[in-house]
Amino acid sequence: MNSSRNRGYAVFLIPGVIASLAVIVVPLVMTVGISFTRWTGIGTPEWIGVDNYTRLFQDANFWASFGHILLLIVAMAVIPTLAGLVLAAVLFDYVAKAFGDRWAGFFRSGFYVPQVLPVAVTGIVWSWILHPSYGALNQILESVGLGSLGRNWLGDPKYALPSVMAVMIWFQLGYPVVMFMAGLQRIDPELYEAADMDGAGWWQRFRRITVYLIRPEFYVVLVTTTIAALKIFGQIFVLTRGGPSNATLVPSYFAYQNFFEKARVGYGSAISTMLTVIIVVLAFVFLRIQNRDQRIGG
Repeated sequence: MNSSRNRGYAVFLIPGVIASLAVIVVPLVMTVGISFTRWTGIGTPEWIGVDNYTRLFQDANFWASFGHILLLIVAMAVIPTLAGLVLAAVLFDYVAKAFGDRWAGFFRSGFYVPQVLPVAVTGIVWSWILHPSYGALNQILESVGLGSLGRNWLGDPKYALPSVMAVMIWFQLGYPVVMFMAGLQRIDPELYEAADMDGAGWWQRFRRITVYLIRPEFYVVLVTTTIAALKIFGQIFVLTRGGPSNATLVPSYFAYQNFFEKARVGYGSAISTMLTVIIVVLAFVFLRIQNRDQRIGG
């Protein structure tokens, strides 16, 4: 009886399975296969074995792009996760209690707004803000007597990557805040009341109760934001296009350059394949760490 019922439910999975095969599995297999060829996108691919990968590991731009990604992981995963955890605790413990849940929800929504705005829109707006001639940032610095601090924020190789990192912190911060506030709502209030009766301060409650009990949300946020940093493309495309002088080049944009600008489809596929392997390995490591932590924590 149960097996026949399960088979009936399985029918509803067919559209999702077909969509996954068409959108994810088939393109992935094709990309891996093309990575072993020399191809311009027209004509018949030429099989060259692992030559693309040999060349890739000797490409200074490839290694530089991963160096930039490490910094962007700090900007998109580490800093937003830690700052979002503190902000969520402040909104939950202080703002909601002092001004009501409506104000806490208002601030939470404000932090999350960048996540729902189109990437092109936010990129163009930040390009205006950081423009060296008429940008709002340099104009503000000029108006307060700090004009000497004005820079060509996105056009100078020295400042381009830090500027992109600052934009990405702003962009990514709202997601951890929303996730952690949702996690805080499932914590039993009696735990905080017992801690207050024992004389625990806010920092002790935060460290001993909050951080410990929302570990599942912490792992989810850290995994998803790290993967988002590894895959970053839209913001780089709109803000800097990997420049100046490859100062903000990242693997996804490097693959795009080879695919569409240089017509090196095989080489671009090799870059994409390596990026996919790294993402899968990191996700696997994170999940193993999370499962081990859950077993130890009971």
